[in-house]
Amino acid sequence: MPYELTIEPLGQTITVDDEQTILDACLRAGIWLPHACCHGLCATCKVQVVDGDIEHGDASPFALMDFERDEKKTLACCATLQSDVTIEADIDEEPDAEIIPVRDFEGTVSRIEDLTPTIKGIWIRLDEALHFQAGQYINITIGDLGFSRPFSLANAPSTGNEIELNVRIVAGGAGTAWLHHELKVGDRATVAGPYGRFFVRKSARSASLFMAGGSGLSSPRSMILDLLEGGSTEAITLVYGQRVRAELYYHDEFLRLAEQYPNFAYVPALSGEPEDSDWTGFRGFVHDAAKAHFGNDFRGHKAYLCGPPLMIDACITTLMQGRLFERDIYHEKFLSAADAQQVRSPLFRKI
Repeated sequence: MPYELTIEPLGQTITVDDEQTILDACLRAGIWLPHACCHGLCATCKVQVVDGDIEHGDASPFALMDFERDEKKTLACCATLQSDVTIEADIDEEPDAEIIPVRDFEGTVSRIEDLTPTIKGIWIRLDEALHFQAGQYINITIGDLGFSRPFSLANAPSTGNEIELNVRIVAGGAGTAWLHHELKVGDRATVAGPYGRFFVRKSARSASLFMAGGSGLSSPRSMILDLLEGGSTEAITLVYGQRVRAELYYHDEFLRLAEQYPNFAYVPALSGEPEDSDWTGFRGFVHDAAKAHFGNDFRGHKAYLCGPPLMIDACITTLMQGRLFERDIYHEKFLSAADAQQVRSPLFRKI
């Protein structure tokens, strides 16, 4: 049966369906709660139960310890209601964040392209337009396998009802294998969204530095296209890394944008390109390319990072050595179970 959930300090009350998690109910009501892995592993969505009864669900005993359960804490991504409940959550005010309730959308796969040997571009024409903030992501249902997977939106919000996903195949990953080998043009698809708190802080009127690796280019591409379409005049820099030239996708597009917009700079970097190739760009990792490009001085920027966890950690270290600190660094990781078990710095509450 449905129950009422009150979220403090907002003082807002919503209805939660039977077996619906606290997090899902809040997001679909347009109430953002801090979260990351959505599988009970990382503890980002931990909230205090002030009143009422809940079921903890599949919360990991490492993310939600026994003494925390005794103190009536729970993980919003796993917890379901057993009565009317009041929770207290750590909700930060973000003046640039759009409040967009999560919804389910149906659509048809309109195009599939090999962007690189390991990354496919998948375009889905939705039956109705999905409004989202550049940098957000959706969950796509994986056929009849009974689960969904998150992917960032690579298109600008202005593209109407056709969305683009960039999917890198993961060894042993059932979801990416299905999307690469089973999904076909003309198939129907179900997505839910938008999710995420990764967006450009436009009101700051600061220079923007985007650092991306692998298929982590999706969100930065959406954000950069949105800024340029909106007539932004602040400096915008993209530092994008791959191992070899064949994996460097949207390279020509960014070169054209750099020629068209004087405030946009593009710095591609290859970490494993053969020495005897004709590559004349930077050789090395993303953080090294950024350090060289800016002379190890990142002051005056807002930095947005998207890519593998090791890349993000290296970029954070480099940025802080170059005098850019937590208040100006933003990123979002899609956490696997292995990633979520790693120790993360308590300084980065927004991660």
